Amino acid sequence: MMHPNRTYLLRLKEKRKIIANSLNILKARRQALVVEFLASTRPFLLNRKKIMALYGQARQYLAVSMGLEGESAVSALAAVNRYDPGVALAEKNVLGARYRTAEILEPIVRSAADRQYDFGPTTPHLEETFFSFEQVVKELLEAAGHESKLKNLGAEIQKTSRKFRVLEERILPEMAGRIHLVSQYIGEREREDFFRLKRFKDMRQKNRGAGVARP
Repeated sequence: MMHPNRTYLLRLKEKRKIIANSLNILKARRQALVVEFLASTRPFLLNRKKIMALYGQARQYLAVSMGLEGESAVSALAAVNRYDPGVALAEKNVLGARYRTAEILEPIVRSAADRQYDFGPTTPHLEETFFSFEQVVKELLEAAGHESKLKNLGAEIQKTSRKFRVLEERILPEMAGRIHLVSQYIGEREREDFFRLKRFKDMRQKNRGAGVARP
């Protein structure tokens, strides 16, 4: 409900000032989020490139091992070599965007001595196969943290952008329109009051002049 008076006009102007400050804050926040997003993109891409290289290498070692050791022997050693390092999810926060990372409780990449089989009769290619795939798993868990961070940063950027557009394209113009209407109404009312007062003064002076002119 509009109250076309100066008090209401001052309140509207104060609200417009608050909205303008909110726009500046949202703009700065969006810029900071974009900078963080771009900074996080590089390690994510490098991590993915590293995973692809490691996985390709691991597949090559596996193919050689399968040819030398035999599929059944490799499968049997893989079953014996099962290992659960334990993974804990940790929640982190950057600029209000929450994301999760996987913290490895025990080392994933192990030495040959830590594996549950006698590596004497096996070939070096088999050791390299296990080692390479363990590296792949390690990098995949790290990539999951990068991906979670980028995903939530992107969502936060979209959320902030939507708020910014609503304030800039709808709320602020609407507020400016109200201020214009109230200012126009107050100006017209003041002009009417001015002309009414002037007319009253003119009539009063005319009446006084007519009274003096009487004999």
